Amino acid sequence: MQDRILIKDLHLNIGQEVVVAGWVDIRRDQGKMVFFDMRDMSGKVQCVVLPANTEAIEIAKEIRPEWVLKITGKVNKRPEKNINKDQPNGDIELEILKIEVLNKAQTPPFDVRSDGHEIGEDMRLQYRYLDLRRPRMQKNLRKRGEMIQFIRDYLVNKENFVEIETPILTKTSPEGARDFLVPSRLNKGNFYALPQSPQQYKQMIMVAGFEKYFQIARCFRDEDPRADRAYGEFTQLDLEMSFVEQEDILSLVEKLFTEMIKKVFPEKKITQTPWPRIAHKETMEKYGSDKPDLRKNKEDKDELAFTWVIDFPLFTQQTKNDFYHGSGSAKFAPSHHMFTAPHPDDISLLDSGPTKVRGLQHDLALNGYEVGGGSIRIHDRKVQEKVFDLIGFSEEQKNTFKHMLEAFTFGTPPHGGIAPGIDRLLLAITGESSLRELMSFPKTGEGQDLMMNAPSEATPEQLKELGIKTEPRK
Repeated sequence: MQDRILIKDLHLNIGQEVVVAGWVDIRRDQGKMVFFDMRDMSGKVQCVVLPANTEAIEIAKEIRPEWVLKITGKVNKRPEKNINKDQPNGDIELEILKIEVLNKAQTPPFDVRSDGHEIGEDMRLQYRYLDLRRPRMQKNLRKRGEMIQFIRDYLVNKENFVEIETPILTKTSPEGARDFLVPSRLNKGNFYALPQSPQQYKQMIMVAGFEKYFQIARCFRDEDPRADRAYGEFTQLDLEMSFVEQEDILSLVEKLFTEMIKKVFPEKKITQTPWPRIAHKETMEKYGSDKPDLRKNKEDKDELAFTWVIDFPLFTQQTKNDFYHGSGSAKFAPSHHMFTAPHPDDISLLDSGPTKVRGLQHDLALNGYEVGGGSIRIHDRKVQEKVFDLIGFSEEQKNTFKHMLEAFTFGTPPHGGIAPGIDRLLLAITGESSLRELMSFPKTGEGQDLMMNAPSEATPEQLKELGIKTEPRK
């Protein structure tokens, strides 16, 4: 919009005529004069329409909250007695010269100026485009963007990482959760899978010789939701390095997140540096959890207690509560995933006592949440085949990883990485009540997008084109 300035910059234009555009936040009709607050993405300002401006007064008496306006006005200092020191732009006001209505608005189904916690979540998700107008949600998503931008800049400019995108349409394979399947029109009867993570691709990137890779990756898992796990899809910082030991990965992430907290969340204070490193056995015995909350004052919303948990068992017993979907016929499954390297001191136990083997896994805990997990990876074909055998993989299951086993014969460097979850990391940092408060368009706990009304039925023509038949709904 020509000559438009942002509301946050109005204080730089005292006494000047300016053009702003945005939404009506609240309107107050005081007889001869009309006051209303105007907001855009940068802030809010009080506007006043004087009685002498008959054309603007007529429009101002008609406008309502959430109408979209373009305004020409003069930036004035407020009289001393009217200054509000507790608000940005509390010392100025915009004297309206001209109002142009760009779009009218119906009365919203809820107040977009409140924090939203008093409103039913289904209603909020149905009208998510309105829910996202509220200041708290605007702040959350802007902080999310700032955090991701800091991570990108730090890894590329300070640590020489390369950002590489990996495919969204990939191959179904047993990796711990149910896959989302995508039918192939060009290869009827066959299916792609949405990636549970870029795990196999990032290891292939190490084989390719890039040495330092990352991406802000979308991941898809058909898992039941939990309080700290959104349904269907989530975002993680996916990071992998060659020629490293476990401590190299831990040190890098600690430096990255410490600097990120200082820049993006300066009000937050990290409890202890360097971050504690606790063996899995010790943390279970001492805290009864593999994601301990080590804050000194759990009532302090600005305290952040990062903790590394290491020396996990390589394998764990299968349970209903923690089931490794797609695992083999054995009674135990990978504690992390099947590509985690065994501790060098425990290699001999793979034959004599596999459940006693420690893995080179590292989990990052923050204020009682697991916010990231990673490991040193297996890079030797024989060791990888041994792990497949131990978890009871059939030949068919092994064959789904044929490409990896083959790649390991072409000079694969030692490598490892980690994948902190962006959503859950933000949950722990901000202290919000739910992951859905930190995502733009999340699903409900039942896996529904109430705004788009998804999932939805496909047409008979679509199903025929894909060669798919569905059973009648019971």
